[in-house]
Amino acid sequence: MSELTRPKNHSAALSEQHLLRLLPLVVSLAGFMTSATLANAANEAPPLMLAKVYQPGMALADYWVSEKYDGVRGYWDGRQLLTRGGQRIAVPDWFVADWPATPMDGELWAGRGQFQQALSTVSQKSPDDAAWRAMRFMVFDLPADGGLFSERLNTLKPLVNALNLPWVKAVVQTRQTSHEALQKLLSQTVTEGGEGLMLHRGASLYARGRSDDLLKVKTHEDSDARVVGHEPGQGKYAGQLGALLVEVPGAKGRPAQRFKLGAGLSDEQRLQPPPIGSVVTYRFRGTTGSGLPRFATFMRVREAVEL
Repeated sequence: MSELTRPKNHSAALSEQHLLRLLPLVVSLAGFMTSATLANAANEAPPLMLAKVYQPGMALADYWVSEKYDGVRGYWDGRQLLTRGGQRIAVPDWFVADWPATPMDGELWAGRGQFQQALSTVSQKSPDDAAWRAMRFMVFDLPADGGLFSERLNTLKPLVNALNLPWVKAVVQTRQTSHEALQKLLSQTVTEGGEGLMLHRGASLYARGRSDDLLKVKTHEDSDARVVGHEPGQGKYAGQLGALLVEVPGAKGRPAQRFKLGAGLSDEQRLQPPPIGSVVTYRFRGTTGSGLPRFATFMRVREAVEL
Protein backbone atom coordinates (compact mmCIF):
# COMPACT_ATOMS: atom_id res chain seq x y z
CA MET A 1 0.00 0.00 0.00
CA SER A 2 1.43 3.39 -0.96
CA GLU A 3 1.93 6.23 1.45
CA LEU A 4 -0.80 8.16 -0.41
CA THR A 5 -3.50 5.54 0.16
CA ARG A 6 -2.49 4.35 3.64
CA PRO A 7 -5.04 5.37 6.34
CA LYS A 8 -3.85 7.99 8.79
CA ASN A 9 -2.68 6.79 12.16
CA HIS A 10 -5.63 7.03 14.59
CA SER A 11 -3.64 8.71 17.33
CA ALA A 12 -2.23 11.28 14.91
CA ALA A 13 -5.73 12.14 13.67
CA LEU A 14 -6.89 12.45 17.27
CA SER A 15 -4.01 14.83 18.03
CA GLU A 16 -4.97 17.01 15.08
CA GLN A 17 -8.57 17.15 16.34
CA HIS A 18 -7.36 18.16 19.79
CA LEU A 19 -5.21 20.88 18.30
CA LEU A 20 -8.13 22.24 16.31
CA ARG A 21 -10.27 22.28 19.43
CA LEU A 22 -7.53 23.99 21.44
CA LEU A 23 -6.83 26.62 18.81
CA PRO A 24 -9.58 29.07 19.96
CA LEU A 25 -8.35 28.69 23.54
CA VAL A 26 -4.77 29.41 22.47
CA VAL A 27 -5.88 32.52 20.58
CA SER A 28 -7.94 33.66 23.55
CA LEU A 29 -5.04 33.07 25.93
CA ALA A 30 -2.71 35.02 23.66
CA GLY A 31 -5.16 37.91 23.69
CA PHE A 32 -5.37 37.75 27.46
CA MET A 33 -1.58 37.79 27.77
CA THR A 34 -1.39 40.79 25.46
CA SER A 35 -3.99 42.62 27.52
CA ALA A 36 -2.16 41.73 30.72
CA THR A 37 1.07 43.04 29.25
CA LEU A 38 -0.59 46.33 28.35
CA ALA A 39 -2.16 46.57 31.80
CA ASN A 40 1.20 46.02 33.45
CA ALA A 41 2.73 48.67 31.24
CA ALA A 42 -0.02 51.08 32.27
CA ASN A 43 0.85 50.51 35.91
CA GLU A 44 4.38 51.76 35.38
CA ALA A 45 4.85 55.35 36.47
CA PRO A 46 5.31 57.62 33.44
CA PRO A 47 8.71 59.35 33.18
CA LEU A 48 7.50 62.71 34.45
CA MET A 49 9.47 65.91 34.85
CA LEU A 50 9.15 67.02 38.49
CA ALA A 51 9.68 70.38 40.17
CA LYS A 52 12.11 71.71 42.72
CA VAL A 53 11.47 74.85 44.78
CA TYR A 54 12.36 78.32 43.50
CA GLN A 55 15.03 80.22 45.41
CA PRO A 56 15.56 83.99 45.10
CA GLY A 57 18.59 84.82 42.97
CA MET A 58 17.87 82.37 40.14
CA ALA A 59 18.16 83.77 36.62
CA LEU A 60 14.47 84.41 35.92
CA ALA A 61 15.14 85.56 32.37
CA ASP A 62 15.80 81.91 31.51
CA TYR A 63 12.32 80.77 32.55
CA TRP A 64 8.74 80.78 31.37
CA VAL A 65 6.17 81.46 34.12
CA SER A 66 2.69 79.93 34.48
CA GLU A 67 0.06 79.36 37.15
CA LYS A 68 0.45 76.25 39.31
CA TYR A 69 -2.88 74.46 38.95
CA ASP A 70 -4.12 72.70 42.06
CA GLY A 71 -5.43 69.50 40.51
CA VAL A 72 -4.30 65.96 39.70
CA ARG A 73 -1.34 65.38 37.40
CA GLY A 74 -2.48 63.72 34.20
CA TYR A 75 -0.29 62.03 31.59
CA TRP A 76 -1.79 61.24 28.18
CA ASP A 77 0.42 58.54 26.65
CA GLY A 78 -1.26 58.72 23.26
CA ARG A 79 -4.12 56.31 24.04
CA GLN A 80 -5.03 56.63 27.73
CA LEU A 81 -4.84 59.01 30.70
CA LEU A 82 -2.55 57.98 33.56
CA THR A 83 -1.84 59.38 37.00
CA ARG A 84 1.72 60.23 37.99
CA GLY A 85 1.86 56.80 39.62
CA GLY A 86 0.88 55.03 36.39
CA GLN A 87 -2.73 54.20 37.29
CA ARG A 88 -5.20 54.35 34.43
CA ILE A 89 -7.85 57.04 34.94
CA ALA A 90 -11.45 56.08 34.20
CA VAL A 91 -12.57 58.89 31.93
CA PRO A 92 -15.65 59.32 29.71
CA ASP A 93 -15.01 58.46 26.06
CA TRP A 94 -16.09 61.93 24.93
CA PHE A 95 -13.47 63.61 27.14
CA VAL A 96 -10.54 62.04 25.25
CA ALA A 97 -12.21 61.59 21.86
CA ASP A 98 -9.98 62.75 18.99
CA TRP A 99 -7.02 63.40 21.28
CA PRO A 100 -3.74 63.02 19.36
CA ALA A 101 -1.36 60.06 19.56
CA THR A 102 1.19 62.59 20.84
CA PRO A 103 1.86 62.26 24.60
CA MET A 104 0.71 65.28 26.63
CA ASP A 105 1.58 66.26 30.19
CA GLY A 106 -0.87 68.37 32.15
CA GLU A 107 -3.13 68.90 35.13
CA LEU A 108 -6.68 67.62 35.51
CA TRP A 109 -8.25 70.67 37.09
CA ALA A 110 -11.72 71.55 38.36
CA GLY A 111 -11.03 75.24 39.03
CA ARG A 112 -9.36 77.28 41.74
CA GLY A 113 -10.04 75.96 45.22
CA GLN A 114 -11.61 72.76 43.85
CA PHE A 115 -8.80 70.27 44.47
CA GLN A 116 -10.99 67.80 46.38
CA GLN A 117 -13.57 67.91 43.58
CA ALA A 118 -10.88 67.15 41.01
CA LEU A 119 -9.44 64.35 43.12
CA SER A 120 -12.87 62.80 43.72
CA THR A 121 -13.66 62.88 40.00
CA VAL A 122 -10.36 61.35 38.92
CA SER A 123 -10.49 58.67 41.65
CA GLN A 124 -13.78 57.13 40.53
CA LYS A 125 -13.52 53.60 39.13
CA SER A 126 -16.41 54.39 36.78
CA PRO A 127 -16.43 57.92 35.32
CA ASP A 128 -19.08 60.30 36.61
CA ASP A 129 -20.13 62.05 33.42
CA ALA A 130 -21.59 65.08 35.18
CA ALA A 131 -18.46 65.56 37.30
CA TRP A 132 -16.18 65.34 34.27
CA ARG A 133 -18.16 68.15 32.62
CA ALA A 134 -16.55 70.45 35.19
CA MET A 135 -13.00 69.20 34.54
CA ARG A 136 -10.28 70.71 32.39
CA PHE A 137 -7.05 69.21 31.11
CA MET A 138 -4.47 72.00 31.36
CA VAL A 139 -1.64 70.95 29.03
CA PHE A 140 1.79 72.32 29.84
CA ASP A 141 4.24 70.06 27.99
CA LEU A 142 4.84 67.46 25.27
CA PRO A 143 7.10 64.78 26.82
CA ALA A 144 7.94 62.97 23.58
CA ASP A 145 8.97 66.11 21.70
CA GLY A 146 12.75 66.26 21.49
CA GLY A 147 12.98 70.04 21.28
CA LEU A 148 13.77 72.58 23.99
CA PHE A 149 10.84 73.79 26.09
CA SER A 150 10.50 77.07 24.17
CA GLU A 151 10.37 75.03 20.97
CA ARG A 152 7.90 72.57 22.45
CA LEU A 153 5.57 75.46 23.26
CA ASN A 154 5.47 76.33 19.55
CA THR A 155 4.22 72.79 18.87
CA LEU A 156 1.94 72.52 21.90
CA LYS A 157 -0.20 75.59 21.23
CA PRO A 158 -1.34 74.70 17.68
CA LEU A 159 -1.78 71.05 18.72
CA VAL A 160 -4.23 71.99 21.49
CA ASN A 161 -5.93 74.67 19.41
CA ALA A 162 -6.55 72.15 16.63
CA LEU A 163 -8.52 69.97 19.06
CA ASN A 164 -10.95 72.86 19.57
CA LEU A 165 -12.24 71.32 22.82
CA PRO A 166 -13.29 73.65 25.66
CA TRP A 167 -12.02 71.19 28.28
CA VAL A 168 -8.48 70.96 26.84
CA LYS A 169 -6.42 74.13 27.29
CA ALA A 170 -2.80 75.06 26.72
CA VAL A 171 -1.36 76.59 29.89
CA VAL A 172 -0.55 80.28 29.42
CA GLN A 173 3.18 80.98 29.67
CA THR A 174 4.67 84.46 30.28
CA ARG A 175 8.01 86.00 31.19
CA GLN A 176 8.95 87.69 34.49
CA THR A 177 12.51 88.94 34.63
CA SER A 178 12.82 90.12 38.24
CA HIS A 179 12.15 88.62 41.67
CA GLU A 180 9.95 91.58 42.55
CA ALA A 181 7.77 91.12 39.46
CA LEU A 182 7.54 87.38 40.17
CA GLN A 183 6.44 88.00 43.77
CA LYS A 184 3.84 90.52 42.63
CA LEU A 185 2.38 87.99 40.19
CA LEU A 186 2.48 85.31 42.90
CA SER A 187 0.59 87.55 45.34
CA GLN A 188 -2.02 88.39 42.71
CA THR A 189 -2.48 84.73 41.76
CA VAL A 190 -2.89 83.60 45.38
CA THR A 191 -5.27 86.47 46.17
CA GLU A 192 -7.45 85.36 43.25
CA GLY A 193 -7.55 81.79 44.57
CA GLY A 194 -4.60 80.23 42.76
CA GLU A 195 -2.09 77.92 44.44
CA GLY A 196 1.14 79.43 43.15
CA LEU A 197 3.38 79.65 40.10
CA MET A 198 5.60 77.36 38.02
CA LEU A 199 8.89 78.24 36.34
CA HIS A 200 10.08 76.24 33.33
CA ARG A 201 13.50 76.83 31.81
CA GLY A 202 13.10 77.66 28.14
CA ALA A 203 16.33 75.91 27.12
CA SER A 204 15.52 72.60 28.84
CA LEU A 205 14.76 69.20 27.37
CA TYR A 206 12.00 67.07 28.86
CA ALA A 207 13.79 64.81 31.35
CA ARG A 208 12.49 62.49 34.05
CA GLY A 209 13.01 63.51 37.69
CA ARG A 210 13.62 66.74 39.60
CA SER A 211 15.95 69.49 38.48
CA ASP A 212 16.24 73.27 38.38
CA ASP A 213 14.67 73.18 34.90
CA LEU A 214 11.25 73.09 36.59
CA LEU A 215 10.49 75.07 39.75
CA LYS A 216 7.44 75.78 41.89
CA VAL A 217 6.87 79.14 43.52
CA LYS A 218 4.51 79.29 46.50
CA THR A 219 3.85 81.53 49.50
CA HIS A 220 4.70 78.61 51.81
CA GLU A 221 6.59 75.33 51.72
CA ASP A 222 4.71 72.07 51.68
CA SER A 223 5.56 68.40 51.61
CA ASP A 224 4.06 64.93 52.07
CA ALA A 225 4.29 62.44 54.92
CA ARG A 226 2.86 58.98 55.57
CA VAL A 227 0.52 58.41 58.51
CA VAL A 228 1.99 55.77 60.86
CA GLY A 229 -0.14 56.31 63.96
CA HIS A 230 -3.00 58.14 65.69
CA GLU A 231 -2.33 60.09 68.90
CA PRO A 232 -5.38 60.33 71.23
CA GLY A 233 -6.77 63.76 71.99
CA GLN A 234 -7.01 65.42 75.38
CA GLY A 235 -9.29 68.08 76.87
CA LYS A 236 -11.81 69.24 74.25
CA TYR A 237 -10.52 66.52 71.94
CA ALA A 238 -10.83 63.67 74.45
CA GLY A 239 -12.14 60.58 72.68
CA GLN A 240 -11.04 61.99 69.34
CA LEU A 241 -7.84 62.27 67.36
CA GLY A 242 -5.32 64.57 68.97
CA ALA A 243 -2.67 64.40 66.25
CA LEU A 244 -1.43 62.28 63.40
CA LEU A 245 1.91 60.58 63.87
CA VAL A 246 3.56 60.90 60.47
CA GLU A 247 6.84 59.82 58.95
CA VAL A 248 8.96 61.52 56.32
CA PRO A 249 11.63 59.62 54.38
CA GLY A 250 15.27 60.13 55.16
CA ALA A 251 17.25 62.76 53.28
CA LYS A 252 20.81 64.10 53.17
CA GLY A 253 22.16 61.21 55.19
CA ARG A 254 19.45 61.40 57.85
CA PRO A 255 17.19 58.42 58.59
CA ALA A 256 13.41 58.58 58.26
CA GLN A 257 11.90 60.86 60.91
CA ARG A 258 8.54 61.04 62.66
CA PHE A 259 6.62 63.95 64.13
CA LYS A 260 3.12 64.78 65.35
CA LEU A 261 0.81 66.70 63.04
CA GLY A 262 -2.25 68.13 64.79
CA ALA A 263 -2.70 71.74 63.71
CA GLY A 264 -5.08 72.24 60.82
CA LEU A 265 -7.22 69.13 61.36
CA SER A 266 -10.97 69.70 61.16
CA ASP A 267 -13.46 68.37 63.71
CA GLU A 268 -14.64 65.85 61.12
CA GLN A 269 -11.08 64.64 60.53
CA ARG A 270 -10.55 64.24 64.26
CA LEU A 271 -13.60 61.98 64.40
CA GLN A 272 -12.67 60.10 61.21
CA PRO A 273 -8.90 60.53 60.84
CA PRO A 274 -6.90 59.69 57.74
CA PRO A 275 -6.12 55.96 57.93
CA ILE A 276 -2.70 54.60 58.80
CA GLY A 277 -0.76 54.16 55.60
CA SER A 278 -2.34 57.13 53.85
CA VAL A 279 -0.26 60.08 52.67
CA VAL A 280 -1.03 63.62 53.81
CA THR A 281 0.23 67.03 52.73
CA TYR A 282 1.33 69.60 55.30
CA ARG A 283 2.66 73.12 55.05
CA PHE A 284 5.51 74.48 57.15
CA ARG A 285 7.97 77.35 57.63
CA GLY A 286 11.50 76.08 57.32
CA THR A 287 13.08 73.23 59.24
CA THR A 288 14.83 72.67 62.55
CA GLY A 289 18.49 71.79 62.87
CA SER A 290 17.50 68.12 62.83
CA GLY A 291 15.55 68.56 59.61
CA LEU A 292 12.02 68.45 61.04
CA PRO A 293 9.45 70.94 59.71
CA ARG A 294 8.71 74.04 61.81
CA PHE A 295 5.08 75.08 62.45
CA ALA A 296 3.73 72.13 60.44
CA THR A 297 0.02 72.38 59.61
CA PHE A 298 -2.17 69.68 58.06
CA MET A 299 -3.54 70.56 54.63
CA ARG A 300 -5.21 67.49 53.14
CA VAL A 301 -5.02 63.79 52.36
CA ARG A 302 -3.11 62.93 49.23
CA GLU A 303 -4.96 59.96 47.77
CA ALA A 304 -3.07 57.04 46.24
CA VAL A 305 -4.17 58.18 42.77
CA GLU A 306 -1.66 61.02 42.95
CA LEU A 307 1.38 59.17 44.19
